[in-house]
Amino acid sequence: MRFAGKSVVVLGGNAGIGLAASRQFAVEGAKVALTGRNAASVEAAAVETGGLGVVADMGNVAATAAALERIGAALGGIDVLVVNAGVGGFAPVSEVTEAFWDGIHSVNLRGAFFAIQSALPQLRDGGAIVITGSIGAVVAVPGNVAYAAAKAGLRAAARIVGKELLPRRIRVNLVSPGPTDTELSPADAPNADVIRGLTALGRYATPADIAATVAHLAGESSRNITGANIAVDGGITT
Repeated sequence: MRFAGKSVVVLGGNAGIGLAASRQFAVEGAKVALTGRNAASVEAAAVETGGLGVVADMGNVAATAAALERIGAALGGIDVLVVNAGVGGFAPVSEVTEAFWDGIHSVNLRGAFFAIQSALPQLRDGGAIVITGSIGAVVAVPGNVAYAAAKAGLRAAARIVGKELLPRRIRVNLVSPGPTDTELSPADAPNADVIRGLTALGRYATPADIAATVAHLAGESSRNITGANIAVDGGITT
């Protein structure tokens, strides 16, 4: 019950890693609020976790700000903010369009940054922000240029956000997953065995594997960690 009495918000908490994190926090006693774009899955996740679900698209800065204001009022403040919502997409450099680039960056970088900014008035001093990054920021995967650039930018932004929040004792850290069994990258996809072979451990992570690290970085057990980027990738980057 590490999070008993704590208020936790998971942006993109209705599926995959975000849903696993929402479950983890709820099981450990937190009051959970979550967002997502799909109304049905948001409602289902809210019912499962006993929390508050709000439909909001991270790519819509105004909608996310309104959602966070509503959540902050309902919970009486926020102790932990998990910035997880994201989108993916592959295209070779020669085929990347402005629309493709902007679609990824509007959520993964622009949307994530302004979500953090919007949450600051609601965040309690001494709290934590945990951001879902990606090993794509440091691993050169062909076709991944737009996504990788967004996640690398988010990593850079997180360092500065963390530095500026030091006076408020709000810790800011990233979790960077490697191959993880989600709807976006299922462990039974045609190329899954090749990807699995790239990991030192020879396995895909489960969403719960990533959620465990998210919870660690959000809790007191990591009270001396800030500005870190923790790779949960089966050993790919090392």
